[in-house]
Amino acid sequence: MRCLVAAFGDPGHVFPAVSLARALQDRGHEVIVETWPQWKDAVEEVGLRFVSADQYQVFPPPRSGSPGAGQAAVALMPLLEEFEPDVVVNDILTVAPALAAEAYGCAWGTLIPHIYPVQDDGMPFFAIGALPPRTGLGRRFWRFTEFALRRGLERGRDDLNAQRALVGLEPTERFHGGTSPDLAMVATFPQLEYPRQWPESVHVTGPMPFETPFRDIELPPGDDPLVLVAPSTSQDPQNHLVRSALAALGDQPLRIVATTNRVVPSHPIEVPANAVLVDWLSYSQVIPEASLVICHGGHGTVARSLAEGVPVLTCPAAGDMNETAARITWAGVGRSVRWSLTGPRSLRWAVAELLDEPRYREKALEIADWHRNNDGPRHGVDLVEALV
Repeated sequence: MRCLVAAFGDPGHVFPAVSLARALQDRGHEVIVETWPQWKDAVEEVGLRFVSADQYQVFPPPRSGSPGAGQAAVALMPLLEEFEPDVVVNDILTVAPALAAEAYGCAWGTLIPHIYPVQDDGMPFFAIGALPPRTGLGRRFWRFTEFALRRGLERGRDDLNAQRALVGLEPTERFHGGTSPDLAMVATFPQLEYPRQWPESVHVTGPMPFETPFRDIELPPGDDPLVLVAPSTSQDPQNHLVRSALAALGDQPLRIVATTNRVVPSHPIEVPANAVLVDWLSYSQVIPEASLVICHGGHGTVARSLAEGVPVLTCPAAGDMNETAARITWAGVGRSVRWSLTGPRSLRWAVAELLDEPRYREKALEIADWHRNNDGPRHGVDLVEALV
């Protein structure tokens, strides 16, 4: 089977795509990974064929005459004609490969590397970080909001249909038209998904972890609990989370490892004696040693932490981070501090609660046990093979 896996270039999207692609290749399939050019070495180092993806504006919708997903799909067609894929797997943020696959006529599946984003009846809509309603009145409220959301979905569908026309495709009546109607793989833990009526085409596979190789760092000495501070790679340009966490915990009986994740500080960051600060690190080295992970709530960091049974403190900065933060609170595996309230005092209080209360660790260990018995990439390969 020949498979093209196409991914948006942020680490939280490209890493799960590479994980799935590697599992497909291990199963004996021929695979190409298409993503942003900066990931060429990482893709090729694990033995996968790499193709660079041109970047086109998707949101806000491009102005008339500006290149968008339709033009990107047209530009992708020569690769499909040369490679002759049996299936294309697009990341949820990459619409162009989905359009190209439909126009080419091969099977098409979608990888969703976070919580499932489609609103269920009577439930909060995605990315605002609301917990499920507990009363009939609450459910009626969220049903009312569906009318407001529907207008946005209609506009999105109209914008997508304009791009579909550029590839010679008929308009669609579906919402969420960049997600395959035949297979959507949700690469998260089922314990983080609210109970709902699941479409037959949607499958929660478990996370699909991947990281680029990196040298081990020297951890702070001693036996005190280790706290990892791992901010988003796409948010917080002022390193506010790292600065606040170091200020909060510098005088506590803890060891702290903080990373800027290559976000260059605009001015020096004060590092207390019980901490080390690095620009990058290996989750595989540090998270298994940690008692707590502090992050913005990016799904990749949360998933890696829970896979090791480590509770999480989230300070969500945007979008799907709000949703992930709500889910870890609901699942009992961590707590959340609003971004506007994130500072030394609030972080010190939250860290003390999470480390002092064993129930958070116990719940996280339950997810880790599930993870050991459920291989997300392997499940994804099974689903892709069944689709074809």
